[in-house]
Amino acid sequence: MRITALAGGVGASKLLFGLAQAMDPASLTVIVNTGDDIVLHGLHISPDLDIVTYTLAGAVNPATGWGLEGDTFHALAEMRRYGRDAWFNLGDRDLATHIHRTALLRAGRTLTEAADSIRRGWGVASRILPMCDAPAPTMLETSEGRLHFQEYLVQRHAEPQVRQIDLAGAEKAAAPPAVLQAIREAEGIVICPSNPLISIGPILAVPGIRAALQARRDCCVAVSPIVGGKSLKGPSDKMMRELGIEVSARGVAGLYSGLAATFVMDDADQAQSPAIASLGYRVVVTRTTMSTAEDKAALARTVMSALQRKSVTAS
Repeated sequence: MRITALAGGVGASKLLFGLAQAMDPASLTVIVNTGDDIVLHGLHISPDLDIVTYTLAGAVNPATGWGLEGDTFHALAEMRRYGRDAWFNLGDRDLATHIHRTALLRAGRTLTEAADSIRRGWGVASRILPMCDAPAPTMLETSEGRLHFQEYLVQRHAEPQVRQIDLAGAEKAAAPPAVLQAIREAEGIVICPSNPLISIGPILAVPGIRAALQARRDCCVAVSPIVGGKSLKGPSDKMMRELGIEVSARGVAGLYSGLAATFVMDDADQAQSPAIASLGYRVVVTRTTMSTAEDKAALARTVMSALQRKSVTAS
């Protein structure tokens, strides 16, 4: 089965790791959010692209879900010596990825080409595609003013209140042909359990992607990142609450209405099944928390089974 997945960073990467174990990884294509991308110290940083790549390469730091396992931070310490504002953690080995990407972009290569070069360098069989090649930063209007998403999340630890999400950069971008082709030709599509507002939202804001998904709705499965009214990773719940969106599996299902035919949610939210089904979904209730490799593989198998059966499932 050829599967195309829409993904953010840590939350999505766990399911992607499971999918790569449960299927031929060469048949998996991942469309990754680049709204988190930022230029720091003259380097183009693509956090979600790198998390997905490192995870599928089996090299990600398991304690954090980002960065490289066993990496050191000597260069960052030296930057602080010179008075640089080094609030964003860049590991010594990780720097090589950013240097390589930046060099390719300055030489006229696209971000799609750079991502492909990096995943090949790590021996990753799955295709990894940025949602667009043009810069499309996710900006937040907050109680502390206008912030880039990384400033909000990393520098300010998601403390400011979010009042509005500005995806203008994505809305003015264009989906690379490979992205639309991956959606069009997939036998199954997965919306990973990422933050629906600032991981999946920017992907959907790129012109052409939402319409392409709507045309393939019947073979699309969405996985909720909200369990028991809380996000499994990151500030999804806080952001949804501050923007007046119901913090629940049902709230997420409402955001994806018309894009997916099947909705996968955790056992803890089973009582919401009828309300979600009323939105036009086939509902799959299973364990969605992924603490171990087996958890990741088990959820991947459930998702693949849902794609194959396209029927209501409970487990």
